[in-house]
Amino acid sequence: MGLRLHFFISVLQKHSGIRIIFAYHFVFCYMPDYHLPLLPGEKYHLLSRAVGNEKLFRNGNNYAFFLARYIKHISPVADTYCYCLLPNHFHCVVKIREEAQLERHFHEVKYNKQFSPELLPEFVMERCSNLLNSYAKAYNKMYNRKGALFIDYLRRKQIESDKQFWATVYYIHNNPVHHGYCTDLSKWKWSSYSVMRSNEPTWLLRPELLGWFGGIKGFEDYHSGPGSDL
Repeated sequence: MGLRLHFFISVLQKHSGIRIIFAYHFVFCYMPDYHLPLLPGEKYHLLSRAVGNEKLFRNGNNYAFFLARYIKHISPVADTYCYCLLPNHFHCVVKIREEAQLERHFHEVKYNKQFSPELLPEFVMERCSNLLNSYAKAYNKMYNRKGALFIDYLRRKQIESDKQFWATVYYIHNNPVHHGYCTDLSKWKWSSYSVMRSNEPTWLLRPELLGWFGGIKGFEDYHSGPGSDL
């Protein structure tokens, strides 16, 4: 899948001048892998959205509650580089924790079950499912609704190169502009873009992410440009 991604992007850049970001968006949205295992130490772009025309977030309290749930369920099994929450879907880039860290957490929550490394991808997906299920349960109770809130799968794409990482971060942070929710990506409160530009404490991998762009200036310049190569 990685080779197809890079080939598709290179063709679009060569023949039509379309930004790398929209090429990546097309490949990810129309060629996702719903069964890709989330392996220790690897990076992934994750996406989920609401069913039908439903909204995931109706107000600021919903966004804040989801982030609190995210930190509770995802942080023990993955570090997060960036995220963006929009009214009907969310994106994030994560790095799954190393096997030793996952094993420790496995024993914390499944103390009566024998550990095996082969169980880790399923264990990580279980944490992701717990996030979606716990949020949906609280959301349904709050708004007196029934039924599924999220689509029944988590889209994921492994990030296999620097270019793919840059394009993914760019796409995620520019998502509010792309969908017409704002004209300045720094004005969207529910993404990690402004967090990366601040000195406030954060649970995100800010130093590591900024390092991929050569520092804060490279990060800002890349996001204000076409989003192709550094």
